Amino acid sequence: MSSSQTALWHPFADMFEVKSSSFCVTKAEGVWIYDDSGRRYLDGTASLWYANAGHGRTEIVEAAAAQMRELESYFVFNDYTNPPAEALATRLSELAPMPGAKIFLTTGGGEAIDTAAKLARQYWAQRGQPQRTHILSRGNAYHGTNGMGTSIGGIEANQTGFGQLVPETGRVAHDDAESLREAIDRIGPEKIAAFFAEPVMGAGGLYPPEPGYLEAIAKICAENGILFVADSVICGFGRVGTWFGVERWGLQPDMITFAKGVTSGYLPLGGVVVAEHVAEPFWEEPGRVFRHGATYSGHPTVAAAAMANLDILEREKLVQRSDELEQPLHDALSSVADHPAVAEVRGGVGLLGAVELTAEALQAGGLPKLQKKIRELGVIVRPLGKALAVSPPLIITEDEIGLIGKAFAEGLDSLA
Repeated sequence: MSSSQTALWHPFADMFEVKSSSFCVTKAEGVWIYDDSGRRYLDGTASLWYANAGHGRTEIVEAAAAQMRELESYFVFNDYTNPPAEALATRLSELAPMPGAKIFLTTGGGEAIDTAAKLARQYWAQRGQPQRTHILSRGNAYHGTNGMGTSIGGIEANQTGFGQLVPETGRVAHDDAESLREAIDRIGPEKIAAFFAEPVMGAGGLYPPEPGYLEAIAKICAENGILFVADSVICGFGRVGTWFGVERWGLQPDMITFAKGVTSGYLPLGGVVVAEHVAEPFWEEPGRVFRHGATYSGHPTVAAAAMANLDILEREKLVQRSDELEQPLHDALSSVADHPAVAEVRGGVGLLGAVELTAEALQAGGLPKLQKKIRELGVIVRPLGKALAVSPPLIITEDEIGLIGKAFAEGLDSLA
C-alpha cells in the first residue's frame, strides 16, 4: 500500500518506512491469517497475544450479533446495569483466585492498569493513609500506554519524549525479589500504595519468572502492607495454563488486571479483579465513590462476546491446553539455541516463547531481517527488544508448532 493510499497512523511504527511497505491482513481462520494477495501465514503471535480461541469462531460473532439486536450498548455508571455485564462479572468473580472478588470492567488492558493504580491510591486514602501514593513496578515491565501505564512501565524507550510523567513511581530489578525489599526500605512502606508485576513479562522481552520470584514478592508485599497487583493482561485466559495466570504459582493478589484473552480479541474488553478487602471501603460504607470509569465499561455486546469466548475456552479445555503445549513449543524454539546468531531461548512457562539474538546479529540489523524472513516463510513472529517472540492461539497443534521451529531455523540460516 503506497503513501498516497493510507491515512492510517500505525502504533509503535516508523511511519516513514511503514507508509510505503505495510502488510495488509484481510482474513483469518483458526491459526491462520491471510494477506491481500490471498497468501496464508501461521499466526505465531495470536495477533497481539489475544486470539486464544483462534480466529473465525462464529459462536462469538453470533453472540455479539444477537446481543446487538436486543441492546447494542448502554452505560453502567451510577445505578445503571445490563444483563450481559452482570453475568460476565459474576462469572469472572467465580473464576478468580480471590473469594468474593469484585469486577471493574474497562475497554482494554491500558485502562485496566490505570484503574488499578488509581484504585490502589484511593484505597489507602479511604483507609486514612493518603500518603501511600508511591507505586513500584519492574524494569523491562510493560503496563500499557495510558498515563499510569506509561509512568510505571519499565521500558525506557516508551517513556522518552513525553515530558513529566506521573510522579511517585519507581522501578526495581525484574528478577530479584530483594531489590523490591530494598526499595521498600528506602522509600518507606508507609508511603507505598502498590507493586505491579506481570507473571511472565511480555512486551519487555518475554521473561518467565525466576523460580520462587513471584511467591517472594507476594510475601514481601504482604509483610509490608503493600497492595500486590498482578498484570495478567497477557497471561490470563489460558496463556500460561490457568484462568488468570497467577494460580499457577498459588498467588492471591490484591488486584488482577486482565484483557486480551477474555474475548480472544473479538471485541475490546479489559478489567480489574478486585479482592474483597480492597473493595470493602467503597462497597460497605456510604458516600465513598470511586470517581473513575470509561464510557464503554460494561458494554453489553462486548460482555456477550466475552461470555461466548469463555464458553469455548471451558468446553474445549483450552485453558489447560498451554500446559500440554508449552514443552513442544519450547522444544521447537530450543532447536535453534545453538545457532551462532542466537544468544538465548526463553520459554517453558505457558504458550509463550522468545529467541534472542546475539549482540553481533543485532548490530548487523538481524532482528528486523529475521522477522521479515520468517514472515516470508509463512509464520508471523514479533520483535520485542533483542528477541523475536511467539504466543500462538491455544488451538494450535504440535505439527503447526513444528512449522514455527522450522521457520526460525531457516530464517536464522538466511542471516549468514
